[in-house]
Amino acid sequence: MDFSTFLLQLLNSVQYGLLLFMLAAGLTLIFGIMGVVNLAHGSFYMLGAYLAWWLSSSFGSLTLAIALGSVLAVAFGLVLERLLFRHFYHRDHLDQVLLTFGLIYVFEEARSIFWGDDVHGVPIPSALAASIPLTDNLSYPVYRLFMSGLCIVLALGLYFLISRTRLGMKIRAGAFNHDMTEALGINIKRIHAIVFALGVGLATIAGMIAAPISSVYPNMGSQVLIMCFVVVVIGGIGSVRGALIAALMVGAVDTFGKVLLPQVAGMLVYILMAAVLLWKPEGLFKQ
Repeated sequence: MDFSTFLLQLLNSVQYGLLLFMLAAGLTLIFGIMGVVNLAHGSFYMLGAYLAWWLSSSFGSLTLAIALGSVLAVAFGLVLERLLFRHFYHRDHLDQVLLTFGLIYVFEEARSIFWGDDVHGVPIPSALAASIPLTDNLSYPVYRLFMSGLCIVLALGLYFLISRTRLGMKIRAGAFNHDMTEALGINIKRIHAIVFALGVGLATIAGMIAAPISSVYPNMGSQVLIMCFVVVVIGGIGSVRGALIAALMVGAVDTFGKVLLPQVAGMLVYILMAAVLLWKPEGLFKQ
């Protein structure tokens, strides 16, 4: 592998890892703070991709589609938490698995009814359609750099929210001890609703920004869900910092594995997960 190819794959791995972090951060927040095993998390990614296609087709602007879709996703998360998930916080994990597994089929059927089963493409905005030359014969798409930059901004915003704000202090307290937090006068149900809506919003935004490079097609959420769980397990359940580091590791292993070891590329991520769990069964970082 020459330097130009290495640089290209490095940028691709970082971009893929940051996108995985967007998904895994919401999943680890929902499970680590609310204790809910959400198998339907990949469906929110699919929802974001279809919203990007539908709204950009309607308004002619992907930027407007992302802004409007983010608001709709957060509102949908609040409604879904209020109607369904709130009643399963203290239920057995098996009940949560059955609920969220059923939601996958509900979302897929709703997607088929509203948007059909065709494969769709989302055009890249003209302002981001150019490429930046890396070498004399190699360039890198500006849109992929935009994706990485947006993911970094959202990651920094999430870190600031959880670590530096009063709301973040309440979220950390609720994750540590629900009963004591509620006894201190904090509305833990409201905290749970905010966390769930935040997780849905992050997954939906990831789907919207990924739509122009991955296309929009049925069952696309199931493919990313497994990778999300791998990232959460490697990073440590409930740890946002662990999710970021694990996502970058998974992105690098998957991207370089497809180039250097294509015959076993599908196994490398799971070998990495097994190695980490043998070394630290609780993941790289505890909650």
